[in-house]
Amino acid sequence: MRTGDELPPLEIPVTRTLIVAGAIASRDYQDVHHDPESARRKGSPDIFMNILTTNGLVGRYVTDHFGPRTVLKKVAIRLGAPNHPGDTMVLSGRVETVEGDTATVRIVGTNGIGNHVTGTVTFCLRDAE
Repeated sequence: MRTGDELPPLEIPVTRTLIVAGAIASRDYQDVHHDPESARRKGSPDIFMNILTTNGLVGRYVTDHFGPRTVLKKVAIRLGAPNHPGDTMVLSGRVETVEGDTATVRIVGTNGIGNHVTGTVTFCLRDAE
């Protein structure tokens, strides 16, 4: 792992099931994450993914790439364009810093409307046991 290394992109189909299951798993029962009519009444064309689901997918992207020794220390993200059903989010990343066994990766997740998520993930690689 070196500064500047690019992570391969990860395509995540944004399904209605993923959005609803992520909201339920994170105990986010706001209607905009499961009820299309309520989401429309509030100005959205459909339900949309919550930040906790996005946060989990960003963490998964990093741990899947760097392996089971990866320990997430900090995930700092900002949401932009919403993830609606039927779209695809493509996560990409670039290693920004490496200090010993700790690194920070800059993450961008795009969908058909623009950047859904931007931010950084700081992690370390624990020693093999």
